[in-house]
Amino acid sequence: MTDTVAHRIHPSSSAPTLRQAHAIGLEDEHAAHNYHPLPVVIAEGVGAWVTDIDGRRYLDCLAAYSAVNFGHSNPLLLDAARAQLERITLTSRAFHNDQLGPFVTELAALAGKDMVLPMNTGAEAVESAIKVARAWGYRVKGVADGRANIIVMAGNFHGRTTTIVSFSDDPDAREGFGPYTPGFRAVRYGDAAAVEAAIDPNTVAVLVEPIQGEAGILVPPPGFLPALRALCDEHRTLLIADEIQSGLGRTGSTFACDLVGVVPDLYLLGKALGGGIVPVSAVVGDRDVLGVLRPGEHGSTFGGNPLAAAVGRAVVALLATGEPQERAELLGRRLRGDLERLVGHGVLRVRSVGLWAGIDIDPALATGREVCELLMERGVLAKDTHGSTIRLAPPIVVEPADLDWAVDQLEAVLGELAT
Repeated sequence: MTDTVAHRIHPSSSAPTLRQAHAIGLEDEHAAHNYHPLPVVIAEGVGAWVTDIDGRRYLDCLAAYSAVNFGHSNPLLLDAARAQLERITLTSRAFHNDQLGPFVTELAALAGKDMVLPMNTGAEAVESAIKVARAWGYRVKGVADGRANIIVMAGNFHGRTTTIVSFSDDPDAREGFGPYTPGFRAVRYGDAAAVEAAIDPNTVAVLVEPIQGEAGILVPPPGFLPALRALCDEHRTLLIADEIQSGLGRTGSTFACDLVGVVPDLYLLGKALGGGIVPVSAVVGDRDVLGVLRPGEHGSTFGGNPLAAAVGRAVVALLATGEPQERAELLGRRLRGDLERLVGHGVLRVRSVGLWAGIDIDPALATGREVCELLMERGVLAKDTHGSTIRLAPPIVVEPADLDWAVDQLEAVLGELAT
């Protein structure tokens, strides 16, 4: 059933009910406190809407950081998962399975590349790409063993493993987890001259998010990625694009790199690749790069498992139609138009690409967390980042009227805060 304004049930208070308080209490008592979620306990989801354990409904404007690009309980993806669940779910890579070959073939074709290294989480894809880049540097470029360096961007978010936090400048992710892994050089995001100055003969890769999501949907100057491509070509260095959040339809194109006509040496994919059903990630590149890996040098018990491959194939088939990308582009223009009317009325700036927006709230009014709590009271789930910035990234299947309604709720929250 299509969600409409008439079907919305709005929560009336941010105070959790006894049932929700019990569920939250169990989590607080027995789950490590590595997240600070909003006080809502979700039990069901269909399309762009989720329902809590008390039956209250909310418009999901986070989509699990783009993992649910195609909506909750997408019937095509669920059908693919169910069919595979009834056959076999895991073989490990000790054996072949009948889904992996078609999956990597179809994903490589979607990306215009030769090969795929399947993994599970986005952080695993990043870690895998680091290993591949170093191996390529030593075996192909001729860098002396142990001397390879990789250029990364200030403000990056690539995950929270020990290697990745070593080149993060987010104190919450980094501080207290040393000693840190060497071999990375951070430069200012969007500054191609800084990248050029940091490159030396031992540089094996430049790792970049085409759009920085966790930083607040930061979009670089239009010439930045093309300049990186030219620099990497000139210095025989790999360009690695972390498209884990920005890729697979979110920005109105298959990859955010497509928006500026850039083809990286390696794409890093995840989140939406598993359709919100199973964790699926991948490093996608050509044979002259991914071909450096040898048996036994890298692997994963679950990477490339038949269930993940079957769901991934269904995701690739959806994207191959071009319909999600077109919808994200059209709805994104609508969202940006709605949000821009709030600039000067509690909003300082809006940054958006496709169906992905970063909104800088006037810190004199509230923090991003406070705004998200008030939005939750009105039936909209969003996520804050870096103080007073909030992000909107609803599933691409969201209805236009529901998208408009979400912005209306933000406008109402800002109005309340201003009085």
